[in-house]
Amino acid sequence: MSKKIVYFLCTGNSCRSQIADGYLKALGGDAYEVRSAGLQAHGLNPRAVAAMLEDGLDISHHTSDVIDPEILSQADYIITLCGHANENCPVVRNETAIRWHWGFDDPAKATGTEEEITAQFRAVREAIKQRIEAFVRDGK
Repeated sequence: MSKKIVYFLCTGNSCRSQIADGYLKALGGDAYEVRSAGLQAHGLNPRAVAAMLEDGLDISHHTSDVIDPEILSQADYIITLCGHANENCPVVRNETAIRWHWGFDDPAKATGTEEEITAQFRAVREAIKQRIEAFVRDGK
């Protein structure tokens, strides 16, 4: 059985898509080839890295990348994690890909004290983790 290619897309490929990428790589086993990208590359958000480390996953080696049309055309699943990416994703000529939108708040836009911002990153991390667990378990 060949690996299913999952392509997580977000605006800047700095937080949500990186978190999803990290969880699916950790929880999906050998069933998936996982990639993530953004409409732009904003760089890996250090708070996303810290939030994932709290849950035992190191995504510090990830890179922030822009959408690669070749990967887009080969993906089995194209999953957007923010409204902006969902609305502005390039035209997908891959008619066999399953395209889903899983919208999550952008923790990088959180304001308040450091504790409040960290809490927002944790909340988004947990929501994404639950969604990835359901995807791995149920295939949807």
